[in-house]
Amino acid sequence: MNHPENSPNTGPKTSSARRALTLAAFLSIGCTLSSPSLAEDAKTIAATVCIACHGEDGNSMIPMFPKIAGQQEGYILKQLRDFQSGRRKSDIMAPIVAALKVEDIAPLAAYYSSQTVKPSTDADKKAAAFGKMVYFEGNEETGVPACIGCHQAQGAGHLIYPRIGGQHATYVTQQLRNFANGERSNDVSRFMRVTAKRMNNEEIDSVAAYLAGLDGK
Repeated sequence: MNHPENSPNTGPKTSSARRALTLAAFLSIGCTLSSPSLAEDAKTIAATVCIACHGEDGNSMIPMFPKIAGQQEGYILKQLRDFQSGRRKSDIMAPIVAALKVEDIAPLAAYYSSQTVKPSTDADKKAAAFGKMVYFEGNEETGVPACIGCHQAQGAGHLIYPRIGGQHATYVTQQLRNFANGERSNDVSRFMRVTAKRMNNEEIDSVAAYLAGLDGK
């Protein structure tokens, strides 16, 4: 019988292999530790890819592009996936999301969701007064529901309902019209398409103006 130390399975060759495996393990750990985390990757993407339209912290300075700071994480995730699948159309967003890796989507949504939204300054105060009434009461005659039911008092949203308080009036107006004419169709159960279609231009513009002045908290 071979002694354990002299066994063919535990000889010098195996010891060398073990040392090699140990070294490989340490190198692997070192690479993992030196690689940026997914959170750091998301911040880098935000600072290099998304910043032009949305700002590094998600507070877009351009009225036609949405503020996504503090937005519901699940909502951002859904929109990015909808842009990727083509369910939500955008000539600007389509090539951008197409270049993102699958593993980048969730961290990017989490990053922007953790930022703080800043109220807009482009609101029409006169229109906002009427918009507030529509937001809280809706329009019973035309079947427009009160926005507060889904988006909360300050426009903070909840779960699947997006944060719209503090959003640019220009962006909100365009999205409501897109829902109304069917250009945008990725809403849940067609609810926004039905609602927006019942709103007249004054209601759309006024609600958008009111939302712009909210802090979304």
